[in-house]
Amino acid sequence: MNPEKWVFNLLLPFLFIRFSTSIDTLTPTQFIKDGDVLVSSGETFALGFFSPGNSSSRYVGIWYNKISEQTVVWVANRDRPINGTSGVLSLNRDGNLVIYDNTRNSTVWHTNVSAVSHSARLLDSGNLVLCQGDSGTGGVVWQSFDHPTNTLLPNMKIGLDRRTGLEWFLTSWKSRDDPGTGEYSYRVEPNEFPQLIVFKGSTRVWRISFWLKPHRNAEADNRPFSIFNGTYVNNCDQIYAFYTPINSSILSTFFVDELGSLKCLTWVGKWVEFYSVPGDQCATYGRCGAYGYCDSNNRQDFECTCLPGYEPRSAEEWYLRDASGGCIKGSKALSMCGNGEGFVKVVNAYIPDTSKARLLKSLSVHECKDECLRNCSCLAYASEAEGGERAKCITWYENLMDVRKFVTRFPGWGLDLYVRVDAVELGMYFGA
Repeated sequence: MNPEKWVFNLLLPFLFIRFSTSIDTLTPTQFIKDGDVLVSSGETFALGFFSPGNSSSRYVGIWYNKISEQTVVWVANRDRPINGTSGVLSLNRDGNLVIYDNTRNSTVWHTNVSAVSHSARLLDSGNLVLCQGDSGTGGVVWQSFDHPTNTLLPNMKIGLDRRTGLEWFLTSWKSRDDPGTGEYSYRVEPNEFPQLIVFKGSTRVWRISFWLKPHRNAEADNRPFSIFNGTYVNNCDQIYAFYTPINSSILSTFFVDELGSLKCLTWVGKWVEFYSVPGDQCATYGRCGAYGYCDSNNRQDFECTCLPGYEPRSAEEWYLRDASGGCIKGSKALSMCGNGEGFVKVVNAYIPDTSKARLLKSLSVHECKDECLRNCSCLAYASEAEGGERAKCITWYENLMDVRKFVTRFPGWGLDLYVRVDAVELGMYFGA
């Protein structure tokens, strides 16, 4: 045999290595076939082909490696499944990750980056990164954390990069058997006072003004997500939130399920639900309409009432427990502009939608009140300030939508809302 040919035949099996052992990095001379896996260096996450639920379709995904229940946290080709086990994941000559369906002789997914990368690595964070340089020394040119599916892992951002327009948000699966892009999304609304919102299409389902701080008197072990530390960043370049577990040994995950619920799970031999929203009828966006107030503690009576100074738009609909029409100012209401008007406090409220609210960042409680009072269009205000300190002041000038009593098992995160009322209404509340 020709010696050169003999050497070539000897080396050929090693030119394209099919994984039989756990490796965390994929190079251009390697590929992953259906049945092979990448495993992160600490063996926390694995990447490979899988079929969800009762489906036989094949997808490339990332899942927790060491737990008994396969829990997928990211899917590459979520909207283009492969039929059968002919799929291959590899780095092409341009340095892009590519999923190829050998049966159909077609590419079903690729990363589409222009910078040439030399390796793909699965990190212990669950992040799949494309790197330049032989050992990733040239930096990351693409990462799965920039393209989430339905799951938010620790240190994964949700928000917006204002410089590039890249948005980090979650979208639900279509069903437990289909990880395709579903109806629900969870994203940051980057207005003056940001909110985290679950949408169904373009319709709001649930929201939280997550940049609020808890009251000082809130018990530490009762604060939302007390097993996590939350970080919120809002500057000229980016607006985003992320979380980190206090105990790194505890596996945890947030995800949007196919019905639009945002769930937080922790692993204790099985997945245990730590938190889920919406949790009651009042958590549904706009349950009591504009200028309505929802209190889920009203189990015997209707959970909806009107904010001070307002009455049901339709008494008949209200009687039938349909509050979608909301509330309006009473027909005998007086002018509220320099006419003896004032404010009535709604204690521990889940403040109204802040989409069109205005934010002042350093006012005392009294300064916040004066700011609203001197503007005749101001309908309500709330302040984060306590005692004599200066803090965020929020004022509203349009519909007070989605106001409810803060009655979750995490007290201390509501704010007192001060609603503008006329002199007559003010006298009714204060006996003047």
